[in-house]
Amino acid sequence: MTSRTPRDSRLRLVGPRTLAAAPRAAVTQRRRPAPRPPEGTPPPVELARMARAVLADAARVAHWADAALRPGRDGASPDGKGTLSAATAERAADDLGLTPDQVRHDWDTARLAGLIEVHGDSARPGWRLRAWHRDDSAVLRGWVAFFDAWSIAYPEPEEREPAAVAEVVSAMPQVLSFLQLSAGPVPVEQLLDLLEQRVTELRTERCEVPYGPRPEPSPEPAEDTPLAPLLDWSLRALASVGALTYGDAQATLTPLGSWAVWVKLEQICVAAQSPAGNIEVSAEDMLRGCAQLRPNAARAEYRAWLAARPVGGAVTELIDAARGEDALIRSLAFEALRVVGAPAEPDVRTVADKTPLRPYALLWLAEHDGADPEDAHEVLTREESTWLWVDTAAAVADHGEAPLLVRHLESAVQPTVPALLAEVRAVGHPRTVQVLVALAAAHPDPALAKAVRRAAFQVHTGGS
Repeated sequence: MTSRTPRDSRLRLVGPRTLAAAPRAAVTQRRRPAPRPPEGTPPPVELARMARAVLADAARVAHWADAALRPGRDGASPDGKGTLSAATAERAADDLGLTPDQVRHDWDTARLAGLIEVHGDSARPGWRLRAWHRDDSAVLRGWVAFFDAWSIAYPEPEEREPAAVAEVVSAMPQVLSFLQLSAGPVPVEQLLDLLEQRVTELRTERCEVPYGPRPEPSPEPAEDTPLAPLLDWSLRALASVGALTYGDAQATLTPLGSWAVWVKLEQICVAAQSPAGNIEVSAEDMLRGCAQLRPNAARAEYRAWLAARPVGGAVTELIDAARGEDALIRSLAFEALRVVGAPAEPDVRTVADKTPLRPYALLWLAEHDGADPEDAHEVLTREESTWLWVDTAAAVADHGEAPLLVRHLESAVQPTVPALLAEVRAVGHPRTVQVLVALAAAHPDPALAKAVRRAAFQVHTGGS
């Protein structure tokens, strides 16, 4: 027999990490098989061992800072650039048996790899440092971040035309791709020919733009800058981050470098093959194209989309998409911002006090500051958690299936259904009525469904 009164159903308390995964889990489709790396690529555990070896000195300084500075509050200068103060560098050098210059170099490497995160004039250990000895994927992501910053990690030649340096940096992905496909030593002379061709293409593309302000001619035009010294610098820089070996007038990708180039090529291929053409579309269209993908595949799409545009503009576009009415797009936008990482922090902080983005921004910032994703929801107030529960329910109702909406009850912070309904009504989410109506239609318990319908009617009419 079914009770005629609402049951005081107990809800299992779980962390609210179902934001994007639940709607996507309802979609089944034929997916592209996971690509395999080129033959001869070491397994991830071996690649991670190599990455740890490359970053060992940086990890040592980061661990020292974590232990000695608790966690680095006095370690960065007040210039806001994250450089070590002279006193701290001397202290670290004494403790670690290094020179102050070595400490500064390893500190900078740790920052580029995400082992240390600098916020203004304070520094703290990054989440990758916490996972350094137990999570191979975190180590590899840290090394890839260091690899991506090769042109920063190794100072560029002095007195070189900045425009020429920028052109060479832009052209190097094609050089690296050629090295990866060659799967062996390549003469520097051949790489120089390829670099010159690619730089010529970039200059031709730049000249094809007919409108807009024309830059003032530089004293030393980039076209007159010899590229051989810049190629030498690029190869030395890439060797310094462990991506290749360079000597005897030839270069060879290391296993780490070959794997990283393959991963980036795969990311571009996956996005290019998606039905929405995700590399070239707007942020919102890209997110809609990712809505039916599993989390790992979606993250690969985000990375490819981000790689094709300046970070600042991409972050702005993602946040603008998150401001829309579609709760699923809002959730996916912040998943993409997690892929961006530290460069997105200033923009995320600016929306942390604005509904509807506040709960998402607070969770993002908590995770960015080192909180475990399963515990990050603790930064939210009860009202913010309830608002987020309704917003996620709206995403499930719009894009998922009825059983998912019923299971979404388990992620509520309220211990009982009556308490949940009371707080949902009070929180004032614009989709409250639609969410409650959908939940009532989906729930198999007639008494609970009746109570939910009654709550929806009361919200709709403004009654009590």
